[in-house]
Amino acid sequence: MSENTQKTDPFSVASAAGEEKILQFASSAMFTRLFDEGMALVEETAAYLDGPGREDSKTLPRRIALAYAGESMRLTTRLMQVASWLLVQKAIAEGEMEPSEALSEKHRLGGQDVCRPAMVDGYEDLPLRLKELLDESERLYDRVERLDSSLYIDHEPMPVVVNDALDRLRDAFS
Repeated sequence: MSENTQKTDPFSVASAAGEEKILQFASSAMFTRLFDEGMALVEETAAYLDGPGREDSKTLPRRIALAYAGESMRLTTRLMQVASWLLVQKAIAEGEMEPSEALSEKHRLGGQDVCRPAMVDGYEDLPLRLKELLDESERLYDRVERLDSSLYIDHEPMPVVVNDALDRLRDAFS
């Protein structure tokens, strides 16, 4: 297919517009602020869990210590998912990755089944700082999830079967 055909191809136009939208976001001041906020929360959380949080967890009764362990794992998983998504966007902004590559499921925000808050027995007795970090990370995750959906939902790759059929149709009418 020639370059001119690709520009007028109705199947490429939506994709190109979606890729431009992704690139614009990744290069925006809004993204830079979000990236800085996300990475700062990752550092804050690591500092807490490796320092004061470790001390806090040693003094908790067994039932609460189990809740602490589960929620700290949920917290770190949530932040790893967000950080991974942010790093993909940064790679796009820096030209290290094409926006089309970010459409892949492996580059999308994941972990919804684990990252969503659950009612945990003993949550109310967890250390205040852990609960604050859980709340902050949940709000951040929600924001990133909305961005992920708005940037990528309309531009998800079609199943291979559909792509194969479209390729055959293009070839037949070219």
